[in-house]
Amino acid sequence: MAAGAKLNKIVTHCDKILKTREFLDWKGAVNGLQVENDGTVTRIAAAVDGSLRTIEMAIEACADLLIVHHGLFWGPSHPWTGKKYRMLKLLLDNNLAVYSSHLPLDAHPKLGNNDGLCSALGFKVLTPFFFQKERYLGLQAARKIKRDKLMEKLEKVLGGKPTLLPGGPETCQKIGVVTGGAGSELYIAKQEGVDTFITGEGPHHTFGMAEDLEINVIYGGHYATETFGVKALAQHLSEEFKVTWTFLDHPSGL
Repeated sequence: MAAGAKLNKIVTHCDKILKTREFLDWKGAVNGLQVENDGTVTRIAAAVDGSLRTIEMAIEACADLLIVHHGLFWGPSHPWTGKKYRMLKLLLDNNLAVYSSHLPLDAHPKLGNNDGLCSALGFKVLTPFFFQKERYLGLQAARKIKRDKLMEKLEKVLGGKPTLLPGGPETCQKIGVVTGGAGSELYIAKQEGVDTFITGEGPHHTFGMAEDLEINVIYGGHYATETFGVKALAQHLSEEFKVTWTFLDHPSGL
């Protein structure tokens, strides 16, 4: 690996391939470079969540760029006191930049969370799915598979037992995938014609909704379904800019 790459070139590349500026995201989300460093990147760390602990882990891994899916800013972030001050001081003292990509990384056709999960499940015939925020965010797979078999595959891929809301058929044929926390939007999944909807998590009342809508809903875990994108992006940047990378596994259990 080379001595290092320019941070601004990595950021420009990420913004371009992820189409960062074109996305309408959830209120408070800040996509793109959130914290800069002295301008050079020699090692990339990737994590699902930007937090004090993952910052500490990135520093322990000797990274100078942290790639995250859930960034540091989701609303007013002042005052910088207590743990927020500690986080800021750690970032500055250790020359650690932070780049965040939320919906752009979910939706990317090659590096995205949805594509990564579909690929891991062996889904090959994919079409755009789940229109929200003025674009399709997920993917739909035309795949005939027994519901129990799909649950087994998900458990193997995600490393934990998913939760099934068995409102739909025992044999799945149209499977929608939207990683993260899309469980409250079952009506969109139903309207777009899937009989089975895989996402990360959702509220309690969706159990009854799944029965009423006659759709299977599978919750694989918000964290577990969203490890794919940051790994793929970090791997891509490693190959493109000749810097090493590592994944920081800090599961929430949710």
